[in-house]
Amino acid sequence: MGLRRGGGNRDAKPGLPGKQEEDHTPDRYKMREKLLSIGDDFWIETQRGRRAFKVDGKALRIRKTLELQDASGRELYKIQEKLVTIRDVMAIEGPGGRVATVKKALISPLRERYQVDFDAGGQWTVQGNIVDHQYEIEGPNGKIAEVGKKWFRVRDTYGVQVEAGNDDALVLVVAIVVDQMAHPAR
Repeated sequence: MGLRRGGGNRDAKPGLPGKQEEDHTPDRYKMREKLLSIGDDFWIETQRGRRAFKVDGKALRIRKTLELQDASGRELYKIQEKLVTIRDVMAIEGPGGRVATVKKALISPLRERYQVDFDAGGQWTVQGNIVDHQYEIEGPNGKIAEVGKKWFRVRDTYGVQVEAGNDDALVLVVAIVVDQMAHPAR
């Protein structure tokens, strides 16, 4: 089964190219720096301003919970901070359970690195200047996405450009997890 764009297809292998859409232009999404505090919600928009995904910060829970929903409100992925947490590891859950674990790797003087291990097998590497939102996500077949500020001139905004053939929702939730891990005081 191929990967669907923006649909949160968790049955496909992460990072492996699936059916390509006729339009081979990568999708670019607008993200907010300092994403969420408890209870905050915000929309992730396409570069053309269409609301594509909603990030829902659940306020009435003991633990901080973030959900990535499609535009109709269907939960695609969930990130839940544990009461006793090790900030260097976070899990991503889908409706059927845990999908991936994101781990912070050793820090080098110039680049931070994170590793995404998928429960179904496979791995992504997130590497670059994480704090300044200038990094790439790579899988076994090359670049999955690029994160940067070069596409938007709005303050506190950065873009995530997802290469065609990847699960946009999964890439965005990985970017959210990395942001939460890199900026823990939220």
